[in-house]
Amino acid sequence: MSGHNRWSQIRHQKEIKDKKRSKLFSQLVKEISIAARGNPDPSFNPHLRSAIERGHEANMPSDNIERALKKANNSKNLEEIIVEAYGPGGTAIIAEALTDNKNRTVNEIKHLLSEHDGKFAESGAVSWAFQKEEGEWKPKFPQEITDEDKEKLQKLLEALESHDDISSVSHNANL
Repeated sequence: MSGHNRWSQIRHQKEIKDKKRSKLFSQLVKEISIAARGNPDPSFNPHLRSAIERGHEANMPSDNIERALKKANNSKNLEEIIVEAYGPGGTAIIAEALTDNKNRTVNEIKHLLSEHDGKFAESGAVSWAFQKEEGEWKPKFPQEITDEDKEKLQKLLEALESHDDISSVSHNANL
């Protein structure tokens, strides 16, 4: 019976889980590094304290958190950017990214958008349709789209979320 090897199934599931965990850890490291730029002491920096708490909640090893804090002291060039775009069916999309090279990240996001029927938007073009609540972008006006556009949007969202620099993606489509 080929394909029924238990170890193969476990290994495949473990690889998927490890990949997701690695992406989460790299996002948390960037978030901690950016938060630590202001003040590296969590007792005086609530943004850093909450980023460290999210790291602990995700079972991130303390060594990784300490390295992120050291990275913040050594490299001050990480920055947060917000990319606004239109997706399939005119869907409004906001992607938050943490990057050490803004131009590279924006160009890579533009490329992903063009591959998946999306369009880059100027700053403020879609953010008016969202409300920032507790660190998340919530749509003010959910939008109905066709089933075909839903499939295209799902593929675009997967591509954006798999990008290393993107920490969160929000949209206003009813899925």
